[in-house]
Amino acid sequence: MARIVGVDVPDNKRLEVALTYIFGIGPTVSLRIIKELELSPDTKVKDLGEDDIFKLQQHITTNFRVEGDLRREITQNTKRLIEIGCYRGQRHRKGLPVRGQRTKTNARSRKGPRKTVARSKKTLEKK
Repeated sequence: MARIVGVDVPDNKRLEVALTYIFGIGPTVSLRIIKELELSPDTKVKDLGEDDIFKLQQHITTNFRVEGDLRREITQNTKRLIEIGCYRGQRHRKGLPVRGQRTKTNARSRKGPRKTVARSKKTLEKK
């Protein structure tokens, strides 16, 4: 396995797909990197030479914020929002959707599994 920016990139994948295993690099950025370095997106990672891997490593570290640095920046931004107490920070703190999504029926991935509320015996006896 080739190691690029601290990530083991799978050997049997095409270069275009393999670069997306790095946090912060999606399909579009992957294609842009390949085009700038004049590599073929169809080549497998195992067919790349040491110099190609080194060029990829250098290009990604100089031009993009990926992996640890990007994760750290995202968590710092979230912590800042929570500290200043803005609306988005409050939503982060409560574990609710931040960007205006509805919460009455959806948002299960953010809120977690449903918590059923049991009815008390008094309400059952009155009926």
